[in-house]
Amino acid sequence: MSTVRHPVVFAITGASGAPYAVRLLQALVALQVPTWLIVSGHGWRLLHTESGIADLAALRQCVGSDAFDACVTVFDDNDRGAAPASGSARTSGMVVCPCSMGTVSAIAHGTSRSLVERAADVVLKERRTLILVPRETPLSLIHLENLTAVTRAGATVIPAAPGFYHQPTSIAELVDFMVARVLDHLDIEHAVGKRWGDEP
Repeated sequence: MSTVRHPVVFAITGASGAPYAVRLLQALVALQVPTWLIVSGHGWRLLHTESGIADLAALRQCVGSDAFDACVTVFDDNDRGAAPASGSARTSGMVVCPCSMGTVSAIAHGTSRSLVERAADVVLKERRTLILVPRETPLSLIHLENLTAVTRAGATVIPAAPGFYHQPTSIAELVDFMVARVLDHLDIEHAVGKRWGDEP
């Protein structure tokens, strides 16, 4: 059971990497972490294209409906007046996984055109944990400068680049590698994936 007191804001945007998003949500729910979920329009398209998840009902079923309902509150990305948009709404931080380069750019420049972007802006200004999981290759100079800007502002960038020292034998193990790193940086105790020194 999680010891997290305040909810984690979890945003899914349109960069490739739906399996990371689904597995991270499954892990948060399994650990009973209160989660405020925001899926952008492109995020829903990504979930459908890469994981066959067409809508919220399918996502609930994938995670486990009862467990989902117990832990997850869903917010509309178009509602910039929702709770994640306010600094007075206390949270344990935010993760954007996967995080598109458009979202990185908006966060870097504080444009706040959507709830995802406004929530990230709030997390930065309140000096809370913000984790961005970009999945893009190659990276242009613009991408690199924006990633540098968000890092200087206080975000942690965890590129979707799994390691291989644990000798993975499946895609699921590669996905778990990344999810474990995100959970570590959210300071959530877990047993997802293998750590350095664990038996392969």
